[in-house]
Amino acid sequence: QVQLVESGGGLVQAGGSLKLSCAASGRTFSSYTMGWFRQTPGKEREFVAVHTWNDGQPYYAYYADSVKGRFTISRNIAQNTFYLQMNSLKPEDTAIYYCAASRRDSRRPNDFNYWGQGTQVTVSS
Repeated sequence: QVQLVESGGGLVQAGGSLKLSCAASGRTFSSYTMGWFRQTPGKEREFVAVHTWNDGQPYYAYYADSVKGRFTISRNIAQNTFYLQMNSLKPEDTAIYYCAASRRDSRRPNDFNYWGQGTQVTVSS
């Protein structure tokens, strides 16, 4: 019933851009922390970015150091969709990218309750 579906992945050359989308259904996620994570074979799932709240304050965005200044997260509450705009892509950004939702303010993958199936992003040299 509850579903997150990623889209927008693909193959790009280094320096290019992609915009990933995560469409949610089955419930509204307006009060949840929404996150993006990525994973490559043999490695642990890695935090990329989250859009969250802090002690009742409006949403805040947090980014991994490796993507700060290049990636931007955003959310469309009315459409129950959120996004990851990726610019200046590097080969090391190649991974499967997952969107996720958490009831708590967190950047830990294990704290996220709902996950999409992932979308492949490949960045060539």
